[in-house]
Amino acid sequence: MKWQEVRELFPNQFVLVSILSYHEKDNMKIIDEVAPIRSISDEDANKEFFKAGPGNAVYHTSNEEFVIHIRKDPMMRVRRIQ
Repeated sequence: MKWQEVRELFPNQFVLVSILSYHEKDNMKIIDEVAPIRSISDEDANKEFFKAGPGNAVYHTSNEEFVIHIRKDPMMRVRRIQ
């Protein structure tokens, strides 16, 4: 299902989806196809975001495009020199 179709089915809501296909451009994953699993209440969105398993994501349907920004080195270690 295209993201636009999910937006029409679940207007202005957080939705848990399974990501079926995407393509990468620059430092972004642009999601092409998803399978909606269920809507998520605003109160539970943060908790569900961190619980989402591999290949799943929580995203809000107010976003016109489903884009995930890729961080190359999210855990950069800094060593203090004394």
